[in-house]
Amino acid sequence: MTDSKLQIERILSGDQTAFRALVEEYQRLVSHIVFRMVSTKEDREDICQDVFMRIYQNLGDFRSESKLSTWIARIAYNACLNHLEKRKLVPLEELNSPEQSLENFLERHKRPDEITEEKEVGALLENEINRMPATFRTILTLYHLEDMSYTQISEVMRLPEGTVKSYLFRARKLLKDRLKLKYQPEDLCH
Repeated sequence: MTDSKLQIERILSGDQTAFRALVEEYQRLVSHIVFRMVSTKEDREDICQDVFMRIYQNLGDFRSESKLSTWIARIAYNACLNHLEKRKLVPLEELNSPEQSLENFLERHKRPDEITEEKEVGALLENEINRMPATFRTILTLYHLEDMSYTQISEVMRLPEGTVKSYLFRARKLLKDRLKLKYQPEDLCH
């Protein structure tokens, strides 16, 4: 029996500690998706809570046809779509991914001017990514920040795998073209 199946069984039998562990394990994934698609802080918090409530309520329906992370990402993505549809909002996001330990280690060993330049380039990238269509932002996030495969993204967003590949290609090209138009190469190569 896999760890996920065991964890699900424990949750379904009423083990609150197991559910807390699930929330901690997938909180970053859910946040990445929600923060990519929804602009207001209060709505983001509500949607994240709603996603985990839906996970808890529907966990018994999970059939292991996909990875648990893919199933959870699909719930988060659909919750955002439902929210945006109800509010008729234009999706936005802030790119606030938690620092990873290797990055923290490397950052502690860089010169202050290098760190400042990297943060400036990061801010430029974040600004341009925020201006992209929500679908492109979401695919970039799932692929580059969550390391999801084309197949997993296809399942989350309910798009054909070929469409995911095409959108990822287009998103990268759009980002590259926008950066080339606005910035000199030396502004981006730090």
